[in-house]
Amino acid sequence: MNDWRLSLIVCIFMVVTAAAMPACVQAKEYSLDELYRIALERAERIKLSEEDLNIAKTGRDKALSLLLPKLSAVGNYTKYSAEKYNNTGTLLQPDRATSWGVRADESVSLSGRELTALGISKENIVKSQHDLYAMRESYLLNIAVAYYDVMKAKKALDIAQSNLERLIKYRNAAEKRLKVGEVTKTVLLRAQGELSGAQSDAIKAINALELAKAVLARTVGIEGDFQLKEAPPEDMKITPESSFQEMALSGRADLKSLEIQKKITEEQVKYAKGAFWPTLSASGVYTSADQSPETQTLVRDSAYGLLSLNFPFFEGGLRRAEVREARAKERQSALVYDDFKKSVGIEVQSAYLDLVTQKGTIKHLEDQVVYARDNFNAVSKQFEFGLAQSLDVMDANTLLVTAERNLAEAVYNYQVAILKMKKATGTLLKAVMGDKS
Repeated sequence: MNDWRLSLIVCIFMVVTAAAMPACVQAKEYSLDELYRIALERAERIKLSEEDLNIAKTGRDKALSLLLPKLSAVGNYTKYSAEKYNNTGTLLQPDRATSWGVRADESVSLSGRELTALGISKENIVKSQHDLYAMRESYLLNIAVAYYDVMKAKKALDIAQSNLERLIKYRNAAEKRLKVGEVTKTVLLRAQGELSGAQSDAIKAINALELAKAVLARTVGIEGDFQLKEAPPEDMKITPESSFQEMALSGRADLKSLEIQKKITEEQVKYAKGAFWPTLSASGVYTSADQSPETQTLVRDSAYGLLSLNFPFFEGGLRRAEVREARAKERQSALVYDDFKKSVGIEVQSAYLDLVTQKGTIKHLEDQVVYARDNFNAVSKQFEFGLAQSLDVMDANTLLVTAERNLAEAVYNYQVAILKMKKATGTLLKAVMGDKS
């Protein structure tokens, strides 16, 4: 009867596990680097940022067009109702008339604001490039976090399975001791209760793994079932926090983007002030005309040039308002930059402390797992020979499960902490992609 119960429990667990985790031969396997590559190719957020860069390049073309002359051509055909003559027989209105012409127009501000606009558009391209870089880094970190969430969930499932196997053995030992009268029935009931709880934890671990895989698949943009390759563990030399702060201030793409935004708003003030300067316009025109019949005043060909200076004195206060608005945006960009710079400092400090914490606790947690495992093995043996109570076994098992979970969390959290520090210092994308970034 005992063997039948044991077989039933193991079969149930294997069926549930197999349903949640199909065989590896049926699922594609991805490494962390492959997930990075797929996400950079498919992620909608990154594509949106790439389109922002394309829009910025279009803005440069638009600004350049203001410096180039405008060429246009025109053609007319007029059909009159009738020819008209004056009293002397001179033709005043022909039967029909045609004309065509080409012209070139150029208009520039004496302040050179067109050149200022071109410079702003070029700066905006660089800003968009930094924004795209920062977006890629943020997305890579999201992928890494989701990846290690899956790895932690897999490890939690392994721990739950090991715990289930230990409690099955403990329940069997309790049954044997109950039959020979060495323990009371409450010991067996406690063992069965603990075993039921372990089965529940195993099912929760399976569902947690499925959810973590679903989140990773959505983040990366993959479909169908898949398996993950274990990423090789990475270690990071912990230098003083000030060195990481310096790296962040010089390497963060989003900080560089805001710095360029400050320059752009300064140039926009200059552009707004340029509206107070006069505008010089030049035109070159060639026209040709024909009439049937011809009037005496017909001029068949004509070419002329036009030079004009336009100096608006009053436009309702529009230019002054635009200058005030540009200055307000300049102050805003400076405040945003200073505020984000402080936020970067806090982000680096937080990543640094997390890195130090995770790295410092791993060795102690490894020792705790060794001690907890040896303690459980010893207490289990003592229980089999009647030298330990059931409560001692449960305490030892709880300590072992907790230690294993804490160690798994710390190991994977340390890898995430390394990536967060690279993200905080602006080196994550370069470390992942190398020269391809």
